[in-house]
Amino acid sequence: MAETHPVTLSVPARPVYARLVRMTAANVGTLADLSVDKIEDVRMAAEEAFIYACATEPGELLDIVFTVADDLVAMSFELGEVAFDTAGDADPTAVYTDLILASVCDVYEKREHPSTLYLELRADV
Repeated sequence: MAETHPVTLSVPARPVYARLVRMTAANVGTLADLSVDKIEDVRMAAEEAFIYACATEPGELLDIVFTVADDLVAMSFELGEVAFDTAGDADPTAVYTDLILASVCDVYEKREHPSTLYLELRADV
């Protein structure tokens, strides 16, 4: 397994911090030697997950853990004890976020206890 390096960013779940999250994600992408297109995907995924966090835990302190390896970037957005809506009539914001993250990320999971959005983007091969 490739050596990994975690980078943690803690910010309030407020939209004013979206640029900081996007820029951190883009910089982490360069550490993983991702292509320019894949770095854009990392940036977009980070922004979408952050917007979701702002909607679910507004103002709360949000920990984002970026894990960097030679060929991938993983991101964990720790949401605390938020219950993920799995009903067919889910919140439109959550449905949109699921659609975007599932299409952009190589791995997209909603984990429970604590609630976490886990994203993984791999280098193009």
